[in-house]
Amino acid sequence: MTTTHRWRFFKAGGFDQVKLDSGEDLIHLDQLDQKLWVALACPTNGLEIDPRTTALIDIDKDGRIRAPELLAAVKFACANLKNPDDLIKGKATLPLSSIQDNTPEGKVLLGAARRILESGGKKDATEIGLDDIAEPAKIFADTPFNGDGIITELSASEDSARAAIRDIIECFGGEADRSGKPGVRQETIDAFFAEVDTHSGWFAKADAQSGANGVFTLGPEGTAAASAAIAAIRAKVDDYFGRCRLAAFDPRTVALLNRKEEEYLAIAAQDMTITADEVAGFPLAQVAAGKALPLMGVVNPAHADALNTLRTVAIVPLLGDRSELSEADWAATLGRLAAYEAWTAEKPALKIDKLATTRIEDIRKSGLKAILSDLVVKDKAVGAEATSLENVERLVRYHRDLVLLCNNFVSFKDFYDGDSPAIFQSGTLYLDQRACTLCLPVDDAARHGALAGLSGAYLAYLDCVRKSSGEKRQIVAAFTRGDSDNLMVGRNGVFYDRQGRDWDATIAKIIDNPISVRQAFWAPYKKLARLIEEQVAKRAAAHDAESHNMLAHTAATSVNVDKAKPPEPKKMDIGTVAALGVAIGAVGTFLTGIIGYATGVFRLGVLPTVGAIVGIVLLISMPSVVLAYLKLRKRNLGPILDANGWAVNAKAKINVPFGGTLTSVAKLPAGSRRDSSDRYAEKGLPWKRVLTLVIVLYAAFRWYTGSLDRFLPEPAQAKTVLGDWFPKP
Repeated sequence: MTTTHRWRFFKAGGFDQVKLDSGEDLIHLDQLDQKLWVALACPTNGLEIDPRTTALIDIDKDGRIRAPELLAAVKFACANLKNPDDLIKGKATLPLSSIQDNTPEGKVLLGAARRILESGGKKDATEIGLDDIAEPAKIFADTPFNGDGIITELSASEDSARAAIRDIIECFGGEADRSGKPGVRQETIDAFFAEVDTHSGWFAKADAQSGANGVFTLGPEGTAAASAAIAAIRAKVDDYFGRCRLAAFDPRTVALLNRKEEEYLAIAAQDMTITADEVAGFPLAQVAAGKALPLMGVVNPAHADALNTLRTVAIVPLLGDRSELSEADWAATLGRLAAYEAWTAEKPALKIDKLATTRIEDIRKSGLKAILSDLVVKDKAVGAEATSLENVERLVRYHRDLVLLCNNFVSFKDFYDGDSPAIFQSGTLYLDQRACTLCLPVDDAARHGALAGLSGAYLAYLDCVRKSSGEKRQIVAAFTRGDSDNLMVGRNGVFYDRQGRDWDATIAKIIDNPISVRQAFWAPYKKLARLIEEQVAKRAAAHDAESHNMLAHTAATSVNVDKAKPPEPKKMDIGTVAALGVAIGAVGTFLTGIIGYATGVFRLGVLPTVGAIVGIVLLISMPSVVLAYLKLRKRNLGPILDANGWAVNAKAKINVPFGGTLTSVAKLPAGSRRDSSDRYAEKGLPWKRVLTLVIVLYAAFRWYTGSLDRFLPEPAQAKTVLGDWFPKP
């Protein structure tokens, strides 16, 4: 994209970042190639910026701000301010004189701002702030219409309309309007009444008149009740008559069909309930060939209530009063309700099935659809005014927060400048005499670490809690200075969030990466020291165990000295002697080589000797240092932010110098005075005496080799004193 605007860039983190220093920069931001943006998306939550501001920028309400949404916010703010440079200042209050009044939209905004101030008792105020703008839910709390196209019960003046709105919400669910109250849109109203029409079309197929062959043979409600009573017991009635037919076929099965005596014995041994649910699987009554089903009296107690309901609701209304039911009567009963059951089987599955059929028919005949649609039209009619009130809040918030977001989205100016923390930095962790400022909130440490570990940084995941309030949170902290010797899972520290609140923090997980070059330099020697300590500890443990075993053996031998056999004389093991000889020879060869090497080095002179020692140290440490330095140069902020839902568009490096600013180590304040005496200090080696001894030995060695003869008189020279003992070259 070509642009006539002259951009300015600064280099930080190993790449160029745009400077947004003027309103002109913001006006032309849509012309800046998005390949030059540091980020293309970020979450709306978990940032140190007012979440209401990010919610207003998030047009599609998906919880993420993308580049087009940020550009739309910048365009809105620049179009409605006389001087877009005001955005750079980031002030919390907006002067009314700064609002653009030469455009229709600006005039509406200015009028809405004045109405807000006037309603708040500030008619003569010249500026408006967030304190003057309540939450939208409070602004529209008691207004029947607020312009969002959603009507609530407050929008309707008639009880029937309010009841219909409640029914629609019950069946289709509600949607919060600007006031926060549940309501319905026109689309939901249309869907509701479409189902009402579908239900009515199905209902119209029924024969509403009473009659032996009609759908509603007992009337709509009576037929439905009779069908429900039959459905509740039908399987057991069919089972009873089936058993009676089998008994008629073979009388020998009667005892088996009525269940065995052993089954009753198992039940009788238990405490039975009054409804006798234990026999619910048994027949409804005693089975016999051609026997009618008793509807009362001696029947299965588990189904007595269902049989009574069947009799009163279905049998008596359909067949007349009777106390028992024959199989022919049962078939006749089912036949009388066959049309109803066939009709209900055709019923479509609808959301309005939650409502009674009579209620649905009342709604269809009421004409409420037109009434509710008129309410939606009235609500939308005040949309411009209501939207202008929300836009005033939008402009005031953008006036304060928009540049802050741009400097943490288009560029990472706040992060790399160091004057103020970036919006993704959630606080400071104090642990192990260090203060880590690169701390981010985390929801799932395992999922976050899978991506953040690619950053190359040393990361510690910590569980934070405030016991006074019971609040809990997780953070990840990057350690970019010092070493990791005392960092381990379970260590405790204190985390201060951006509001100054302190949290108890405990390390729960560590992703190990190099922290500093200094740590890498000493790493080989620390590993060697740990290896020696481990070996010494193992040897000491082995000798300790051997000593204990020897003492135990000695004690046992002393107690049983009269029973013990005299020890057999030890035989010389030729192999052992040979092995000892080889070992002694190897040790001698090793010591001879070391002494010879040292002698050769010392013969080079003081400076070459020091240089050789330095060279040996570098030879050991440099591979670790070089490898660590390469990794430290590649540390990248991108994976850490991407794991938090960002879409970082650049390789934002955290090199060694910059990393040192993100973690500070403890040091005494300037002008402090230290008392070096420590009454509990461990006694160390007498370094002065050791150094003196080394110097004396070195001087003696130099004299012995004749290196000092040219400085000494002949009687004191080594050649004269040692004579034949003087070492040959």
